[in-house]
Amino acid sequence: MPDGFELFPDRSVVAMRVNGELKDLATTITTDDDVIPVTIDSADGLNILRHSTAHVLAQAVQSINPEAKLGIGPPVTDGFYYDFDVEQSFTPDDLKALVKAMDRIVRQGQRFVRRVVTDAEARAELADEPYKLELIGLKGGSASADALGQDNENVEVGGGELTIYDNVDPKTGEVLWKDLCRGPHLPSTRQIGNGFTLTRVAAAYWRGSEKNPQLQRVYGTAWPTKDELRAYQTRMEEAARRDHRKLGAELDLFSFPDEIGSGLAVFHPKGGVIRYEIENYLRSQLLRNGYELVNTPHITKAHLYEISKHLEWYADGMFPPMHVDEETDADGNIVKQGQDYYLKPMNCPMHNLIFRARGRSYRELPLRLAEFGTVYRYEKSGTLSGLTRVRGLTQDDAHAYVAPDQVKAEIATQLELVLETLRGYGLNDFYLELSTKDPDKYVGDDAVWEDATETLRQVALESGLELVDDPGGAAFYGPKISVQAKDAIGRTWQLSTVQLDFFEPELFELEYTAADGTRQRPVMIHRALLGSIERFFAILLEHYAGAFPVWLAPVQVVGIPVADEYAPYLEEIARRLRAHDVRVEVDRSDDRMQKKIRNATTQKIPFQLIAGELDRANGAVSFRFRDGTQLNGVPIDDAVERILLSIREHDQVVTAWTE
Repeated sequence: MPDGFELFPDRSVVAMRVNGELKDLATTITTDDDVIPVTIDSADGLNILRHSTAHVLAQAVQSINPEAKLGIGPPVTDGFYYDFDVEQSFTPDDLKALVKAMDRIVRQGQRFVRRVVTDAEARAELADEPYKLELIGLKGGSASADALGQDNENVEVGGGELTIYDNVDPKTGEVLWKDLCRGPHLPSTRQIGNGFTLTRVAAAYWRGSEKNPQLQRVYGTAWPTKDELRAYQTRMEEAARRDHRKLGAELDLFSFPDEIGSGLAVFHPKGGVIRYEIENYLRSQLLRNGYELVNTPHITKAHLYEISKHLEWYADGMFPPMHVDEETDADGNIVKQGQDYYLKPMNCPMHNLIFRARGRSYRELPLRLAEFGTVYRYEKSGTLSGLTRVRGLTQDDAHAYVAPDQVKAEIATQLELVLETLRGYGLNDFYLELSTKDPDKYVGDDAVWEDATETLRQVALESGLELVDDPGGAAFYGPKISVQAKDAIGRTWQLSTVQLDFFEPELFELEYTAADGTRQRPVMIHRALLGSIERFFAILLEHYAGAFPVWLAPVQVVGIPVADEYAPYLEEIARRLRAHDVRVEVDRSDDRMQKKIRNATTQKIPFQLIAGELDRANGAVSFRFRDGTQLNGVPIDDAVERILLSIREHDQVVTAWTE
């Protein structure tokens, strides 16, 4: 019987799917098998390339430092990492030496050879690798699914047989190195080529727990060709230039004071203006589309989240409870029991109480409740990342309560609103993702899940956008559609979500009176349009590289006098603009005019209005734009109207208008 090498002689094929399961090319095939080739430039192929490169990194580390102990080395988005227990932290010079050692291994063309072993054999062969021994103990039924999923340990062991991959010298057949691994791998290290490099080092707790030892995590990236590596590096350089944390400091938008705590941002005046505009535009969209605005507290009794089951399913993501209202006598005896209160991690249980506050009729449905509700989530300190991962976040949260026969139409309406609103912020490149139930983490009836998932799929397909499946990605109470948006440099961000929920209405005993007088249970639709305001702020900041469109810019216009005597002339123009709520300043500092222009350009202000003697005499100004282009002698009325039009139309004005 043939193996994959015989079936697929094309060197771009690096593995295959046999009956849906990824396999090495060395696997023997039968005539009954369904076999699909996996090329190196496919999603599966890139993961295999990167995981194989991670093995080469680990081999290189142990060739230089034989005492290094191995953790795990999975592929991740655009790259890979490998964790090591070493006495001395890695330095930039160490990474350079490791890349050279990896290059030697790659050029040697070592073969990756899979070998099935028993638990006992694996323990004997890896006796000097304590972390591998721990993973062997987690194999199969000896651990829960969660135990194998916390930090990509499933690249090493799974529910089936244990395997070790040997790196074999192609000339002598000698085993040069080995690692516990599920595979599959490239046939040879030579197929890694020269499209790899190491990028950085970070600290990481073993298996993601702060109770475990802290290891050194070495990150790298790998691509099929050197050109693709260079293109990736160029994208990363541009991403670094756009990093919202860097821009936030340079433009004085927000900060994270140590005195407040990790993951808790404060917005400065300029950032506050941008945030106000983001929220205000969204609020206007909500009101135009039949939403009603509500407001709920930041804390609540524990019992609310017991009803909603969040304390059962989500307790690890919540801050510890505050125990209050307990009373004691002079001897310290409790005379009144206290209660636990929690900072709210989500708004939906409180919106359910608003729905339940009085009787509801079918005539009120769909009932759409929306809130800019600040919630608090206990993210691990190592996962916090600027505004994109915080502990205090404001959700643009909405919940629609509908009759069962309104579900499909309401989802389609909400999806249309989502896309229209995102386009209003300047995002235009989307695809949809359908998240289905996790077979180990869901509640409710399988048939209901099937119907709900199919409804979402139909709406998604009818939208005309590309639809990608996300198996097992749904929350425990229902499937969801998420809108994935690409930014200016091609990165994908998950933004809006529309999620069906048949479970919470049951838990809260929500009812409405149907047309026939019977009491019926509504279906609940969770909808986050932007996700969180903080994260969306960061995405927009990076998308625009700080050069926001005029309507969002914290300062929209700056007046720059050629000399002090022309400042009053510009102040009068500024007064006219302020009457239309334009954010305008006149630079009356002692700086020279060219320095004022540079300052305004650095602050990415959309319009600079420059005035000298000729401008004043003619009732005009000179327009200067972000890219340095300029229009001279523009009449004041025209200048005001052009600015107001740019704001109304949400224009991204960078260069001079064409006449």
